[in-house]
Amino acid sequence: MDAFGHVNNVVFLRYLEEARIDFMFRLAPGEGSESFTGGSVVARHEIDYKLPLVHRHEPVLIESWVTRIGAASLTIRYEVKDEATEDAPETVYVRAETVVVPYNLAEGRPRRITAEERRFLEEYLDEPAGKPKAKAAEGRLAA
Repeated sequence: MDAFGHVNNVVFLRYLEEARIDFMFRLAPGEGSESFTGGSVVARHEIDYKLPLVHRHEPVLIESWVTRIGAASLTIRYEVKDEATEDAPETVYVRAETVVVPYNLAEGRPRRITAEERRFLEEYLDEPAGKPKAKAAEGRLAA
């Protein structure tokens, strides 16, 4: 929380980190898979703050999906929001994206995305303009 009672901008980075880790490690291909286990680094963050999020006990929804898969990087887009209800429309607090680079920790250098990782990421890849994304990963965090 900042001095104005809002969730601080740095805290949103933590929310995005938790969503990204959940997406890349919990949802990644099944048991025994080596996908993403060698490490990854964040190359870039971009965050658009739409509305202040104030402290509350109800969790906030973080939806994430893939917008780009390159040879050695991927882009994840997020929305931090409250879903629409009968009483209120959807409320988006933050829209953001992160460029992630798979990294070989043992060798200390970036690496290419494996075929297994690419297949997994393609399940969450946003379709061309006007078409819905294949699927989005969701998680909830307390604000």
